[in-house]
Amino acid sequence: MFDPKKLLDDLLGSTIPGTESTVREKAGQVTQLAKDNPLATGAIAAVLLGTGAGRALTGTALRVGGLAAVAGLAYKAYQNYQAGNKPGETDSGAEILPPPNDTAFDPKLAPQGETDFALTLVRAMIAAAKADGRIDDDERKKIGDRLALAGFDSETEAFLLGEMKNPISLDDLAASAQTDAQKVEVYAASRLAIEPDTRAERGYLDLLAGRLNLPEALVEHVEATVANVSR
Repeated sequence: MFDPKKLLDDLLGSTIPGTESTVREKAGQVTQLAKDNPLATGAIAAVLLGTGAGRALTGTALRVGGLAAVAGLAYKAYQNYQAGNKPGETDSGAEILPPPNDTAFDPKLAPQGETDFALTLVRAMIAAAKADGRIDDDERKKIGDRLALAGFDSETEAFLLGEMKNPISLDDLAASAQTDAQKVEVYAASRLAIEPDTRAERGYLDLLAGRLNLPEALVEHVEATVANVSR
């Protein structure tokens, strides 16, 4: 079984073991393939090659790991929401830090364990990246070629391609978030995976927020926090 925590690190730009390169940098070697096949960038490539939001978290993921980076972003958005701030009011230029150890956002306190919750976040990112539904079998093969060039082993590659073909359902994804904090993290990870510039992507995120029972104001804080760290 592959390590979901490591995969989450990789998708957010952490260093490939034994090298000084990140997965994102390795993937950059085949960006021309993405340019030549724009439809193939509509799903996992959005994660692998990086949305603006995903790239903005790279530094944090390198230092603390992808799980803590996503938790830190979700924690910041939640704190702003709880404080009654306007969305994005205190975010501009701010660095995303890991959440405090004594909060529900601490990855070590995940009731299902860090590894299982990391897997949930990876699956959330892939499902969001595929929300526009533009990937066919030929495009999946091209994406698989990029995954191999980016250094993923065969087991991880098979998992990613399998998730692209049959992404987790909204109901199952919502059920995988066992705490209120995890619900915010699942939404944050999903939003990191895409820039919702199509009706399908925006609709997917709205449906996910509904399944997670997130207050609209809290969703606005997550959206603003992600947007601000992308600048």
